[in-house]
Amino acid sequence: MNNGNFPPQNPFRLLTLTASVITVMGLALPATQVAAQESGARGSSALLEEVIVTARKREEGSQDVPMSISAYNSNQIEALKVRDLTNLAVGMPNVALDDVGTTRGTANFSIRGLGINSSIPSIDPTVGVFVNGIYLGVNNGIIFDVFDLESIEVLRGPQGILFGRNVTGGAILMNTRKPGDALDATVRAAIDTGGDGGENTYLMGAIGGPVTDTLGLRLTAYWNDDDGWHENQFDGSDVQEVEQQMIRGTLVWEPTDSAELVLRYENTDIDGDGPVSQNHTNGLGLPGTPFNADRDSFDASYDEVGEQSIETDFFTAELNLDVGFGEGTITALYGWRDNESRSVSDIDAQPIPLFHAPADLVAEQNSFELRYNGQFGNANVTTGIYWFDNDIEYHERRNLLGALTPVVSGGALSSTIPYQIQDGGGLYDVETTAFFAAVDYDLTDRLTLTAGARWSSEEKSAEIATLALNTNVLQIPETIVSGQPTYLNPVYGTDTRCNIVDRGNCLLDFKDDDKWDTFAPKLGLGYALSDEAQLYAHWSRGFRSGGYNLRNTSPTAEPGPFDEEQVDNYEIGYKSQQGWGKLNAALFYSDIADMQREVNLADATSGVVQIIDNTADATIWGLEVDGTFRLGDNLLMLASVGYMDASYDKVRFDLNGDGVVDGKDKDLDLPRAPEWTYSLGFNYDLELGSWGFATARINYAYRDETAFTDNNLGFVQEQDILDAGLDFYSNSGSWVFSLYGRNLLDEVKHGGDTQLPSALGPIPLGGTFSPLAKGRVYGAEITYNFMR
Repeated sequence: MNNGNFPPQNPFRLLTLTASVITVMGLALPATQVAAQESGARGSSALLEEVIVTARKREEGSQDVPMSISAYNSNQIEALKVRDLTNLAVGMPNVALDDVGTTRGTANFSIRGLGINSSIPSIDPTVGVFVNGIYLGVNNGIIFDVFDLESIEVLRGPQGILFGRNVTGGAILMNTRKPGDALDATVRAAIDTGGDGGENTYLMGAIGGPVTDTLGLRLTAYWNDDDGWHENQFDGSDVQEVEQQMIRGTLVWEPTDSAELVLRYENTDIDGDGPVSQNHTNGLGLPGTPFNADRDSFDASYDEVGEQSIETDFFTAELNLDVGFGEGTITALYGWRDNESRSVSDIDAQPIPLFHAPADLVAEQNSFELRYNGQFGNANVTTGIYWFDNDIEYHERRNLLGALTPVVSGGALSSTIPYQIQDGGGLYDVETTAFFAAVDYDLTDRLTLTAGARWSSEEKSAEIATLALNTNVLQIPETIVSGQPTYLNPVYGTDTRCNIVDRGNCLLDFKDDDKWDTFAPKLGLGYALSDEAQLYAHWSRGFRSGGYNLRNTSPTAEPGPFDEEQVDNYEIGYKSQQGWGKLNAALFYSDIADMQREVNLADATSGVVQIIDNTADATIWGLEVDGTFRLGDNLLMLASVGYMDASYDKVRFDLNGDGVVDGKDKDLDLPRAPEWTYSLGFNYDLELGSWGFATARINYAYRDETAFTDNNLGFVQEQDILDAGLDFYSNSGSWVFSLYGRNLLDEVKHGGDTQLPSALGPIPLGGTFSPLAKGRVYGAEITYNFMR
């Protein structure tokens, strides 16, 4: 999608523009100020840096925070070549950052066994994503390439006190860079490939610095053109193509020494193919018909390449005021995000048209937070109020059984139209109000008491069209030669095809609203063993919102309201930062009441039925250890291991579909809860004389096989991911030349494993809908850094 404003049809326009701005600003400054400078720690030294985090709504070192955190600053993000969050999908203990694949860019993140397997926009996440402090209200459209970040923080365990509901598994905080005290700029270009498709090209640039003594500006631009990694065996074409364009402006105004205003605006425009749909033998042993792939292959043959179109506008305003009261800071934070997307997916994953799914989503959110942080003697106090509003319009269509109605033009088969169409979705409104307070009180020089609580009130209203009730059947089932097809709803005797987003004539058969009030406390202790090491223990409670199912499929299933999920987490941890590196460890126990799940079932009429319900109570306990160790002057080791034991305590839903709720349901594995995750990596620095130095890196990460569907018929196989790279740094700090490889073992990875029925209507089907991620990728990158 090109709106005519940004994105160059010729990508070199962006490079030319950025270079021109750098040149003009360089010429405008006195020559005596020009000097090549280091742009920060590089190579292995970057990975030993202390990361400044905001996990407690104030800036502090990651090793000083008494909780389990994986944090990366801008230098580390660059050193690890992180392009999007899925690059960190395997490598952090008990963390899985996956794209569900059904609708590309949809986060299905799981931390400590708490995750979702859905693209339904009304399902609240278990892992909240926050960009510059703003909570993203839907999972859709948030996993795409990132650039010019200041930091990424992954917080494990419930974070409900300071970050609100829907973070029972954890929170991911992403902070973009602000202009610094000196002019700096970065221009980066990269190209990679590796599959049966074409090349993947990147071009990006950022420039920022002071304009006056009180005003700073930063401009970031990004362009990516991916020709696709996979080949569609249906016609031999390259698929998985995507083009992404992003521009972000940041303004920082400091009118006084005690006041700071930060304004950010970002526009992202993404166009690409739909998911790469693979069909392989399902959990019942039924192969796909007529095409069935080997699960461990990248084979795919499907007739609907589909599409993904997303445009997002994102604005934030942050005001920080230093006040004498408690030598504290008052922060006011406003965020507005508007997201419009359209997708088309081939769910049957076959070279014949059986189940294609177009969908439209419009989501607009507004939020405001007012908080205070200050120090009163031995007590550090954080308190505030929060308001959030999210309006969602969602439409989903299922074009079914097109193979029954071939369209003939000029004596040849030219296209198909569906024999049956189902329309659903709805209108959804969420409004949340909350009050929170937390205190860290130093009982002694070494012992600190942490206490906090959050009270939240959330109202949700829904108007929903059930897919099965909005079913229209073609009235001329024989071959159509010409003319427009006629559809009728067999129940209502009229054509009820519609698009909810366009305010069509959908039958909104369900209307309801509900309200949930919750109180989430936290209590903990921290003990400093020394200036470099600490022990901590805490209990925290988190909630995941109740709500409604915007993809209500079955005419007999109520779309809600389902109740909220409560998680009580008990954790003991150790953190240490020494001259030899750092070591962190945590032991946790989570008690989950009224576990909220999307139960995904094959259905012979609608293809797939999704029911959201409170299915069970469960217990998850585990251990995680991670560290960075200096093995010599030039050699660094990174290692992590995570273990989880997840089991049901009480089941209220017939998970295995045998008609009864009994011990067989209780014995099933919890979805998205792999038993083992571990990683091992090495970074080695090599001096190159007067030119500079090089860093070689290699990292291996493993994740156990895990259930995808609640009935355990669908699963995601184990992952063995090997990444490697070689970076050459000039002594001036200006140039970085990189070679890199990802997933060098060419591991097959699926976003999900949705089970398909043995037949859809009268046509045999079977198998699965399992969207494919990329396999082996290798590429080269060049970066120029400028600082004045």
